[in-house]
Amino acid sequence: MPLFQTIQFNETTKILIWEITESFEELYSRVTLKEKTQRRLDGMKSQMHQRAFLSVRMLIQEMGFTDKDLHYDEFGKPYFDCHNHISITHSYHFAAIIISHETVGIDMELQREKIIRIGDKFTDYESEYLDPSSKEEYIKKLTVIWGAKEAIFKIRNEKGISFKDHIKVKNFSLNEGQTEASLHFDVLVKDFNVHYEEIKSDNFEGKFTLVYAFEK
Repeated sequence: MPLFQTIQFNETTKILIWEITESFEELYSRVTLKEKTQRRLDGMKSQMHQRAFLSVRMLIQEMGFTDKDLHYDEFGKPYFDCHNHISITHSYHFAAIIISHETVGIDMELQREKIIRIGDKFTDYESEYLDPSSKEEYIKKLTVIWGAKEAIFKIRNEKGISFKDHIKVKNFSLNEGQTEASLHFDVLVKDFNVHYEEIKSDNFEGKFTLVYAFEK
């Protein structure tokens, strides 16, 4: 499957989504990996994880980069040796990246009923506006909140940050596609613009939520 979707958010920010329908062999034949990346790939036990990993390399190639251009810092955060910031996510049969001149984070999640059971582990402030009585909307809003906090954590990537205690997502409507969030951690206070949308494929059951955040 070629590129599933491209979102040109602004002049310096682009989101690319890949639907993973290819076999491991097909993906592997279309990328060139540096030795360190090959070792990491070889160490993965799940072929689905391997295919997602390779799909990310397909996405960066779509943007004119290669695996040699992609690096990871000591905390596992990806970066390029240039002015572009990158964030990566994959969920089941999708992989996605966001590349921007701005500081960004991205997350993609399958909307699942299971998130209701763990909602109190990552929400506190948000419980003031969440309405569990509307189950479908509740699942969708929890998924946006989780994705927003995951995207923000990817931006800051600091040990000790708690989704529940340190990241707050302001009230939002699912139809608006955007909200704001803040991180309060020790003496650090940061604000973020958050954007979200639903992704659906004809090839697989279920709906996904794509969330990306920009540090103000």
